[in-house]
Amino acid sequence: MRATSVQNTPVQPAQPQPDQVPNWQPLNDFAERKQQDSGLKAWIAVVEGCIKAIEKTAWQGREIADQAITACKAVTRGASAVNEEMQLLADEARRWPARLKRLTKTGWMLTKVVTSYRLWGTRAAFLPGSMRDAALANLHKRNAKRFRDTSLEQGGAFLKIGQLLSSRPDLLPQAWVDELAVLQDQASPVAFADIAAVLEQEFNQPLDTLFAHVDPQPLAAASIGQVHRARLHDGREVAVKVQRPGLDEVVELDMTLLKVFMDAVKSALPPMDIDTIVNEIQRTVREELDYQREARVMTDIGRQLAAIPGIRVPTLVPECSSRHVLTTEFIQGEKLTLTLDRLKTSDPARVSALLSTLLDAWFCQVLHGGLFHADPHPGNIMITPDNTLVLLDFGCAQALTDDARRGYFRVLQACIVGDETVIADTLTALGFVTRSGDPATLLAFVSAVLDQVRDAIINPDQQAGWPSPEAMMQQVSELLGQLEHDPVQTLPGDFIMLARVFGTLGGLFLHYQPNVDVATLVLGYLTRPLDGPTTAHTTSQAA
Repeated sequence: MRATSVQNTPVQPAQPQPDQVPNWQPLNDFAERKQQDSGLKAWIAVVEGCIKAIEKTAWQGREIADQAITACKAVTRGASAVNEEMQLLADEARRWPARLKRLTKTGWMLTKVVTSYRLWGTRAAFLPGSMRDAALANLHKRNAKRFRDTSLEQGGAFLKIGQLLSSRPDLLPQAWVDELAVLQDQASPVAFADIAAVLEQEFNQPLDTLFAHVDPQPLAAASIGQVHRARLHDGREVAVKVQRPGLDEVVELDMTLLKVFMDAVKSALPPMDIDTIVNEIQRTVREELDYQREARVMTDIGRQLAAIPGIRVPTLVPECSSRHVLTTEFIQGEKLTLTLDRLKTSDPARVSALLSTLLDAWFCQVLHGGLFHADPHPGNIMITPDNTLVLLDFGCAQALTDDARRGYFRVLQACIVGDETVIADTLTALGFVTRSGDPATLLAFVSAVLDQVRDAIINPDQQAGWPSPEAMMQQVSELLGQLEHDPVQTLPGDFIMLARVFGTLGGLFLHYQPNVDVATLVLGYLTRPLDGPTTAHTTSQAA
């Protein structure tokens, strides 16, 4: 189907309304059509091609553009070509009821979001600047709500995708980040009967043979799994994380829908390496489904942190763990932010000590061990009554190669001494590539960053206090402005996770404003020898 066919071919009246899910019936002649482009990606490409032609027409005259918009709306609401494509996809998915249900709900929502943004280029042609900005803000909010509601309804891997996207203000408009933020603590628990069925199926034993007791009320419920307190027959108290049933059947469909969606809207997003970001999200979700990998990561990171006083990792119970079940010792404690909120005014020195230990733990993982917990949000960090920090949930983790670890090590060393050329060269070697490929762009960016890094690490002005959120955003905006005309288009995948980690930790530091000697922590690792392989090799090979 050509983009110009919208203007030359009459379109039949639309059948379904835009907020309804069409009742696609499978075609009998699917075998004869197997050579045609099929699936959601091909269909979006068809619609996108139509609307690109309409955008061009819009600037040539209001009357012609209005006619084109009418034609395009008919296409997006159910013209025959669209229905044929979706019928083919529905026919393929009929064998998997869970996939089909997810496809019709999630796929239709993504279709409406993509189409609304593609139509925006046409509508914006006739709006003055102030109205255009307000209308676009409303469009962002409306589409973000659509995505949020579908994430909550579908749950599982798609909810996890929404949670990951909510932590990417560099990728999405602020309206999206605000709407998706509610997903961080939103996951309905699975009925205990379904959890018991998973446990019995995983170990091929009755539940009362596996455990002396399992509390039917979950301690926590998340997008991928939920945790129950239990007691073994030898008397040990344990925490049992059980994966939600049915995720294996739908996760790959969710990954495909995410890729198609981001490909379709990337032109409306800031210039950056969208493919790497999407690949990292897909990798993260897939790895979080493998509890055996999580068990290995948890054990390795526990060994890394054993030398740091005041922090611990739960001990694995291997005989009660599998690919879909992870059992560890139970540790009593409360959520990190609950303790910090209580101590912020009454004992600020203790707040500073706790956050200093937390930062030390992540410097150790990244610079010394080469394997790090990549999701340090407050729900994954507890504090015990004896002031020990406990790290939880190692499903999202990143292993650095020795070359990458050494590269980031050199970047920090060069920041300390102010060697801009070494920083730019090392970033290029790590995989940072701008649109032009000119290393001078990275050099200019590094120069802009360097003063702030030095202030934070070497010359922190404790009297001046921490910057306000508004000042921090202004600094970020100025730094990004250095790359406005030659943006970074390729990023190393591990940097995405590093940015997420230190962005999250930075948010905690900005909120609680501790008195932490960052320079001493950093220099303590930069003066250690960098010899021998890291644990990253062991874990990545085992995974």
